Amino acid sequence: MTTPWRTLDARTLLVHCTWMGAPLGSLALTALATGGRPGTRAWITLAVIGVVFAALTTAGMVTWRRTRFRVTADSFELRTGLFTRGLRTIPLHRVRNVDLTANPAHRLLGLAVLRAGTGGHGAELTLDALSRPEALRLRAELLARAGTGDARTPLLATADPRRLRYAPLTFWVFGGVFVAAGALWRVLDGIGVQPWRIGFVRDAFEEFGRGALWITVPAGLLAVTVLGTAGAVALYAENWWHYRLEWTDTTTLRVRRGLFTTRSVSIERARLRGVTLREPLPLRTGGGASVRAVAGGLGNREENRKRSVVLPPAPRAEALRVCEGVLGESVDVEGLAPHPRAALRRRIVRALTWTVLPPAVTLAALGWLLTPVLLYCAAGYVLLAAPLAYGLARDAYRGLGHGVRGRHLVVRSGTFGRETTVLERRAVQAWTFTQTPFTRRAGLVTLTAAVAAGEDGYRIRDMSAADAAGFADAATPGVVLEFLDRDPWAAGTR
Repeated sequence: MTTPWRTLDARTLLVHCTWMGAPLGSLALTALATGGRPGTRAWITLAVIGVVFAALTTAGMVTWRRTRFRVTADSFELRTGLFTRGLRTIPLHRVRNVDLTANPAHRLLGLAVLRAGTGGHGAELTLDALSRPEALRLRAELLARAGTGDARTPLLATADPRRLRYAPLTFWVFGGVFVAAGALWRVLDGIGVQPWRIGFVRDAFEEFGRGALWITVPAGLLAVTVLGTAGAVALYAENWWHYRLEWTDTTTLRVRRGLFTTRSVSIERARLRGVTLREPLPLRTGGGASVRAVAGGLGNREENRKRSVVLPPAPRAEALRVCEGVLGESVDVEGLAPHPRAALRRRIVRALTWTVLPPAVTLAALGWLLTPVLLYCAAGYVLLAAPLAYGLARDAYRGLGHGVRGRHLVVRSGTFGRETTVLERRAVQAWTFTQTPFTRRAGLVTLTAAVAAGEDGYRIRDMSAADAAGFADAATPGVVLEFLDRDPWAAGTR
């Protein structure tokens, strides 16, 4: 009996109507900024947006009418196209993840977008959109037919409002404000509005210029900090509200999250290779950490970074507990093997060379050419920056470490973005030894473990060249054994 073809939900057409929000929003913004008198450029921009909206809506209708899918005995098939028709197929035994997402429009209409992939680049089928009950049934069907099951079992973590306090402990508290301001500036400029001529913007700059710098500069920084903190908390809430991390039938790790746009990512246990404990400097200062899964089948590197997060910024103890739950066992990430003192010297030299010396020399040269005041500025900068750079260099050195823990390899490095990665030793496919003229002279080498998951390679930075090959062989017996007796890395001569 032939398996019948199924169609997308008819309410998909209404989702495309949300494009109308762009031109209507632009019209309202332009009218507000110009006092109800938008210029010719604004009307032309709005007309172009309207034409694009009409074209996209028409294309959406054609897509809905011409998209069909079905699940046969051994494959998931998708048929699309009007003039050029296409048929894409994924064998069910190769399905590695089935994810559901729903933006606010989808949620309002009771719809969801389903994505099923094998983990290979481009090997993904997307259905936009299905009714949410149909999407849930189809996901369960695909996972069951793929042999992953869908029974609900161990719950690892759920949403906790107390974690919102970790939201501001990121570098984007300041960067996000400037990114948002730049985006708004480009939108206004694109519709013919000159932002610096808007009343409150002009008044703010005039007040800033007339005030004393020792008052206006801290006030400006305080305003940016408050806005950045509010934005970080709002973004954290939108991304991680209704968060739930659980194993389904002990074979699939599932992450569900989202306030306005809901997301559901599934990671098959067979594709899981380890975890990464991330501790950026601000988050580490606040005693927090986040967790990413090291897994294949999550798309390219950029998609992997987005979809592999299994725990948002949270207390470090909770992050370690989640790591244990994902790995299925406790792995000690403390007491790792230290690196040679030469690695510390390298970090101190680099910190002083790249962060202290260039500004100091520039200020000193300008002071010698223009005014002696800049010479005092150069001296003051050195007195302030040198101890800070030295402290960060020592922290980066303390962050270095590597070790073997049972069936896992543990790698740690970084100061601004410290990461501790726990990898299954059997997942390491190859080793790369890297030296520069400077590290060769210092007797150091960077050892990279190649893994077909996550970042594809994880570095053990600046370890002793004399120990590198022996450690690689101990971590993955047999991979570098044939080179131990004749490889110069083992002797530390290169």
